[in-house]
Amino acid sequence: MTPELQHKVDFAIKLLQSIPTDSGPIEVSYSGGKDSDVILELAKMAGINYRAIYKNTTIDPPGTIAHCKSKGVEIMPPTINFFDLVKKKGCPSRYSRFCCEVLKEYKLCDRAIQGVRRAESVKRAKRYKEPEICRTYTKGQKSRVYLPILEWTNADVAEFIKERNIKCAPLYYDEQGNFHVERRLGCIGCPLSSKKKRTEEYVRYPKILKRTIECEQEFIDTHWNGKVAARYKNAIHRMFANLFCDSYEEYRDKVSGGMFPELAIDPKAFLEDYFNIDLTI
Repeated sequence: MTPELQHKVDFAIKLLQSIPTDSGPIEVSYSGGKDSDVILELAKMAGINYRAIYKNTTIDPPGTIAHCKSKGVEIMPPTINFFDLVKKKGCPSRYSRFCCEVLKEYKLCDRAIQGVRRAESVKRAKRYKEPEICRTYTKGQKSRVYLPILEWTNADVAEFIKERNIKCAPLYYDEQGNFHVERRLGCIGCPLSSKKKRTEEYVRYPKILKRTIECEQEFIDTHWNGKVAARYKNAIHRMFANLFCDSYEEYRDKVSGGMFPELAIDPKAFLEDYFNIDLTI
């Protein structure tokens, strides 16, 4: 281990050992991803009293729960699964991420450890400045959250995983068994992901796409006087707009053909061909 990484590991362990445990075990917020594996290993190295907990979103990549179980992590069942949530509130978007609030962002312990890293994105670099924060959840609930790998880079994570011989989730390995630290584990079709990543995930898991569209259609049918129903012919049209258009105006131009009606796109035929699925609903 390089001296630079050893310094970061030492800091992380000291931070974890400084967390008070007067209110019970410290939650290790475990997602199944590589950063979660790192903070779990650090918690073990620090010898603290912790509970590693995975909040089941019901839409993480196949193999995630099996990986969590292999690590001895508690599986916390959701109060409602993702698809029933879509039936109730429609598809989430980057402007309305109610899914995270319901499925992941709720309090379990007074103190928690999370694998947030500033290097993950510009937004996170701006948002997180200190390795200890106070987090407020729904209904005014609060907890102290500790970020032991806040300043770690991808290279640090990869080196630590190799040094500690940590087995990560299947998603991080290619067909030759090579580890790819740049890969990220998260909900399939997450609206915060790029359109490219979302379409790639749906190509890989087309049944998730079809099920999401079916549930969105149920939402539209039961909210016929809402904004979504007013804008889109059906759930197929809305999903086409979400995945392949940057604005509502662009969606309208594509499905109408704009000045060239003969070039109009049929969203159902387009999605069926692109994802190789039958979207008859």
